[in-house]
Amino acid sequence: MKLGTKNRWKDVMLLRLRCKSLTSFCLFPKANSSASDAGNVPVYLNVYDLTPMNGYLYWAGLGIFHSGVEVHGAEYAFGAHDYPSSGVFEVEPRHCPGFMFRKAIFIGMTSLDEKQVREFMEQHAANYNGDSYNLIVKNCNHFCKDVCYKLTAKKIPKWVNRLAKIGVVSLAHLVL
Repeated sequence: MKLGTKNRWKDVMLLRLRCKSLTSFCLFPKANSSASDAGNVPVYLNVYDLTPMNGYLYWAGLGIFHSGVEVHGAEYAFGAHDYPSSGVFEVEPRHCPGFMFRKAIFIGMTSLDEKQVREFMEQHAANYNGDSYNLIVKNCNHFCKDVCYKLTAKKIPKWVNRLAKIGVVSLAHLVL
């Protein structure tokens, strides 16, 4: 997949969690909150294509998608790596490296200001280590489903993670 002339990997930011553990960190820059951050702020689910085949599969309610949660001008997502530390990272909204942006879906509103959202993400990131990533049971879409529900009390569209759900059902049939 082409990223164009600009390599967006440099846009991924790192930040250590506010704890003493060397293995606990998440990938966020420090937030600067202001009084204008308070009030209702929109929360978007940004959906990306992982394969050109999604152009055909999407219309059948299927596809292989990556997703991130956009709030307060930042996008948070979850990815895999080999270390027992957070796999949650922050990128420029709608520009996640390695993926082709498909669409932004309005999920709802949150009353949390920028500082509160950042603190929530830092705490939540501890539950999403990069070495715990699994395409079927704990992927970026599961992360977004969890975060969107906790921020807005609304669910993400089912089609975003439908293939993983089909995978769970298929695995259950194989085990039984």
